[in-house]
Amino acid sequence: MILGIETSVERVGVAVGDGRGIVASAQLSSDRRHAESLAPMIAFVLDQAGLAPTDLSAVAVDVGPGLFTGMRVGIATADAMAWALEIPVVGVSSLDALALDAARGDDTIAVALDARRGEIYWALYRPAEGAAEPVRIGEPRVSPPDDVVEHLADRAEDVVCAGNGFLRHAEALAAPWMHVLGAQFAAPSAEAVVRIGTHRVAVDATVPAGGVQPIYLRAPDAEINWRTRRESR
Repeated sequence: MILGIETSVERVGVAVGDGRGIVASAQLSSDRRHAESLAPMIAFVLDQAGLAPTDLSAVAVDVGPGLFTGMRVGIATADAMAWALEIPVVGVSSLDALALDAARGDDTIAVALDARRGEIYWALYRPAEGAAEPVRIGEPRVSPPDDVVEHLADRAEDVVCAGNGFLRHAEALAAPWMHVLGAQFAAPSAEAVVRIGTHRVAVDATVPAGGVQPIYLRAPDAEINWRTRRESR
């Protein structure tokens, strides 16, 4: 059984499952109170599944990109559980998880999460027949929305688009060959984190507690604000 933790966005998600599917899950719009919400949600989901923490074989956690505080809360919780239970951790990118949820047939998948400051975190994927998760095309990036439109236009193909980055920058991210999925695909799910985690555990792509690293792509907003104030003096 794999526990999945999703805290890289405004909501908190927890799920538990194995190769046969998801056993239990819960989601809460936390208003950024990730630290207050996560532990009770884990207890609730395990109870709903009829499991004890000692029944877990690994913890999968979203490592971003996304909200800096939420990511740190999720990773710290995953590490603490892994230390206590002596089980491994799987780091799952928020963009990978979102791409898994959004996969449709053979179409290329573009996923984007709002990064604020007029930018988005984004990446491209292609479905892989028989694979447990979509294959990323290139590295994740952070850039203005216009860069994404230009990049996708150069590919000259229909693209399935998912994530709140496409929804919040709808005017800039609009073209006939971009098929944007609705609000139900605005953010990665804990269920997708479990599904990817299950696959990576099976191929031994895990790390010990303390071994996962967050994916930031840019400096935290607090650091950017501090630099801006300092440079304006």
